[in-house]
Amino acid sequence: MNINKNLVQKILNEHCEEGDWTQPGNEIGIRIDQCLTQDSTGTMAWLEFESLGLDKVRSELAVSYCDHTSLSFKGESADDHAFLKSIANRFGAIYSKAGNGVCHQIHYERFGVPGKTLLGSDSHTPTGGGLGMLAIGAGGMDVAVAMAGGLFYLQSPQVLKVSLSGELAWGCDAKDVILEILRRLTVTGGVNKVIEYTGKGVRSLSVPQRTTITNMGAELGATSSVFPSDEITKAFLTAQNRGKDYRELGADEYAKYEEEITINLFNIEPMVAMPYSPDNVHKVSEVAGEPVNQVVIGSCTNGSYREIKLASEMLRGKKVNSNVDLIVVPGSRQVQQMLLKDGSIDVITDAGGRLIDPGCGPCIGMGFVPGNGQFSLRTVNRNWQGRGGNKNAKLALCSVEVAAASAIAGKISDPREIKPIRADEPSSFFIDDSMLLFPKNEKVEIVRGPNIVPIKKQTILPAMLNGEILLKVGDGISTDDILPAGPLTQHLRSNLPQIAKFVFHYIDGEFAQRAVEKQGGFIVGGTNYGQGSSREHAALAPKELGIKAVLAKSFARIHRDNLINSGIVPLICHTDQFKQGEILELDLTDFYDVRIRNKNTGKEIAAEHNLSFREIAILKAGGVLAYAVQ
Repeated sequence: MNINKNLVQKILNEHCEEGDWTQPGNEIGIRIDQCLTQDSTGTMAWLEFESLGLDKVRSELAVSYCDHTSLSFKGESADDHAFLKSIANRFGAIYSKAGNGVCHQIHYERFGVPGKTLLGSDSHTPTGGGLGMLAIGAGGMDVAVAMAGGLFYLQSPQVLKVSLSGELAWGCDAKDVILEILRRLTVTGGVNKVIEYTGKGVRSLSVPQRTTITNMGAELGATSSVFPSDEITKAFLTAQNRGKDYRELGADEYAKYEEEITINLFNIEPMVAMPYSPDNVHKVSEVAGEPVNQVVIGSCTNGSYREIKLASEMLRGKKVNSNVDLIVVPGSRQVQQMLLKDGSIDVITDAGGRLIDPGCGPCIGMGFVPGNGQFSLRTVNRNWQGRGGNKNAKLALCSVEVAAASAIAGKISDPREIKPIRADEPSSFFIDDSMLLFPKNEKVEIVRGPNIVPIKKQTILPAMLNGEILLKVGDGISTDDILPAGPLTQHLRSNLPQIAKFVFHYIDGEFAQRAVEKQGGFIVGGTNYGQGSSREHAALAPKELGIKAVLAKSFARIHRDNLINSGIVPLICHTDQFKQGEILELDLTDFYDVRIRNKNTGKEIAAEHNLSFREIAILKAGGVLAYAVQ
């Protein structure tokens, strides 16, 4: 189309193969250039890909990362890694070994390309938008289909323009920018939107700073977030010895947007997201003095070289407070190697900090779980109750500057109260890709440990669904609430029968047993049901227990898609009228006139949905894998 386009529209125009992307809300199918999986969601994604019967991956690039269980704290995790390594080689994907770092950081360092599309089985895949990619998180089944060369379907998004001006002052960083946006828009402010950053202030932000912002766009519920590809992008790719991948890409001068907000970076203040939500944001001055037990610096959100180098300089010649345990997690092995070579790790260690392998680690509760009632200040992206592995701990989110200052003081502290310290982006990065295993294009045996359980064949959806409301929950239920992350379940991601025993473990420890005894049934929720990670196990495990439908006031995008892909019907209705234990009958004979009959009250209720023709066909087939092979 010969119109002035914003950046999102330009990428959609190049990749849309079904539907009309010019009308927000339309279902469109886009071509996916690159795919990523990780070891928490990847085992299922690869089992699902294998079930499609193809001989090789058909997307331009697929990378299987090992980052969530990289320490192999149980033998099942080591079995998963052997499986992922062998199946990547068998089907033509790159495998990133344990210890190489977090998928999102490695991908933008070594593989991201401006203007390309990226689909990943992790909700923070939009990190790649910091390079000018349209990067989207999805469930493993959607990624499996994309690796098979299929289209990825989504609603053509509204584009929210965030116009940046000015530059950040000392003590403030990109983390404070995204926390300010979360403060303004909340965790639902980006639903069905892509956030596009523009303005002169963009030029003051490095690529790692941009990826911090796009990474946490997931906490807004946004489909993706994207920055232009400019001279800053070119310098970063050149420093990564990938200058050939650079492409200048940005919005046209008179591009239009559905919404716009403006931010003067100079006016940004240090922020802290207090427990238990990423949008519970306060100025640091409002929460300063809160005692801190643990500080975590790093992760895919704030694990770049400059950020950890900055933390080390803030710690130079000082000691971590005796009441604080400081853990530093580089985002990638590249970052770790550079910090080792320049002496930054010595500084952190001398100050009393502890360095751990590049990986997800504390962010998902894999090690360094805070104790009951303890306060953990982290540079990660999520702080829901139980996120760090202990529902009785308190997690808060902040920038590296706030984290380092607080580690020294033993309480939440304003970094602007200390002497300004500078750390710059390097002009070149240390390149060592030896922990990336490239496929050899040969037939290899796929290694399957006893924990690798084959997926069940999806079966046709009946026209009538009957069952009990097994659980009624409130608003904002996250995928962590549905199926906890951390040491409870992390080693069982390849074993649906076993992991299903932990569905709603923290909310109702008897749920799984009740679901089995009742031979399945229904879940009733409130608004934004299923917010958070792309963890399709939060749909697959309830399906394993016989859950037939979820009734809610609204659904988070990725979880809604995962329910459909798994063969669970997502229906929208006023759920206040239902009670746990009531018996329902759902008539799906006509999907355009869905009726719910409450057998306890005798009332008949009309349910709504926003299912497309394609999604209805997927549900009728029993799920997306059955639909794909019809």
